[in-house]
Amino acid sequence: MSTITAVVLAAFVGYGAAWYFGAVEGNFSLLLFLASVVTGIYWLAERFYFLPQRYKAAAALEESAARRQAELAQKGITQVDNNNLGEARARLIMQPWWLDWTAGLFPVIVVVFLLRSFLFEPFKIPSGSMIPTLLINDLILVNKFHYGVRLPVLNIKVINNQSPQRGDVMVFRYPPKPSLDYIKRVVGVPGDEVAYINKKLTINGKPLPKTPLPDFFDEDVLRYAKQFEEVNGTKKYRLLNDDTRRAGLDEREVMDFPFKQNCRYSSEGMVCKVPEGQYFMMGDNRDNSQDSRYWGFVPEANIVGKAFFVWMNFGNLKRIGSFE
Repeated sequence: MSTITAVVLAAFVGYGAAWYFGAVEGNFSLLLFLASVVTGIYWLAERFYFLPQRYKAAAALEESAARRQAELAQKGITQVDNNNLGEARARLIMQPWWLDWTAGLFPVIVVVFLLRSFLFEPFKIPSGSMIPTLLINDLILVNKFHYGVRLPVLNIKVINNQSPQRGDVMVFRYPPKPSLDYIKRVVGVPGDEVAYINKKLTINGKPLPKTPLPDFFDEDVLRYAKQFEEVNGTKKYRLLNDDTRRAGLDEREVMDFPFKQNCRYSSEGMVCKVPEGQYFMMGDNRDNSQDSRYWGFVPEANIVGKAFFVWMNFGNLKRIGSFE
């Protein structure tokens, strides 16, 4: 069993190394699921077979020592050195390394798997597309059950909950490459007509209130950007605009995506009708965000969860807290 276990552990390590160096496209949910299954099998085997066998061997050792002591007593020998018996028993009962690294890790792995799959999942913000709401290197928590309970790995919804609302910050699987997780703000829900013309967002013909705020200083690029407060539905949030970037889009900048016929592009911006079961996403850093304007709508099946809390930023502890 030790050889088989070494091969299994080496396979996990090899997969992780290949993922880290970009040789394969990793899937952490699948990896965690497989780790839970494998360590669970070892845990069951340990609990119902290997551990009873070790205790049985220890009992046999004690029985043998007791018989020997009785035989010696019949011969008049009463002083018997049994100091090594306890050590030998402890060695027999001790869990071998290959069970320690499998069955011993099962409770931790399965708790992490369940928490991450059904309650909260941590993410790291890799880019500046959601500045000023979320900064690069913010470590955030995502509520996995807010939009309904989904089966891990398969991401199939089994229990409905709330639907995404305009203004929510949502994590989702990037439609052109579902193995990647993206984070943007929901600006349009099914049935909405979303227009972004001359850097002004309009939903169903109604311009969203947009109030100027003091300029935002981006410490990463050491420059100021124009900052505004926008109201979408019941949500208020800040956004940035860059006067050096144009609002319009060229058709050549836009990917081919499902329901692209619902969108019109011009030198002033774009207009899209959101299909049923789809959502239109935009970054708060409006002129520095690759979002639904470029790659299309997010299907309901791609939803991961609702982002709501910054739990750490090692470069700026003041970032910790809710951004809702």
